[in-house]
Amino acid sequence: MLIESTGSVLPFSCEQVFDVAADIERYPEFLPGWRSARILRRQSNICFVEQVLALGFLRVQIATEAVLLRPSRIDISSSDGRFRAFSCSLRIAAAGSGGCTLTIQAQLTLRSALLQQVLNRARLMSFDGLLSAYEARVHQIYSGNQR
Repeated sequence: MLIESTGSVLPFSCEQVFDVAADIERYPEFLPGWRSARILRRQSNICFVEQVLALGFLRVQIATEAVLLRPSRIDISSSDGRFRAFSCSLRIAAAGSGGCTLTIQAQLTLRSALLQQVLNRARLMSFDGLLSAYEARVHQIYSGNQR
């Protein structure tokens, strides 16, 4: 399943939006479905992360690698055996008048066809919801407003 969500133009710099997206250990505070996120180690611009996601009634612990390419991109991948494919890319691009846009592109395919059907039907991973959560967090931190 390949999903892409494009956000609206945010009145913040690419660096500000990147800083929110790169604050991985705070994901459970503002991203729906995240129960925990812990950076196990850092190596240059790569973070090795252990995360627990709630996918409906399932709690899934996965190990991911996040490659931080400041200020324009974060690429997240996993070689966890439960997934046939797991990747997520957050792209931050300059927009007019000093603002920027955030785009999330993800591919999530489970090895279990049955669980994949459940995931697809329930739309448990709403990337529009994730995008809105990132946008609300940027507003909260940099303008003091919660959207």
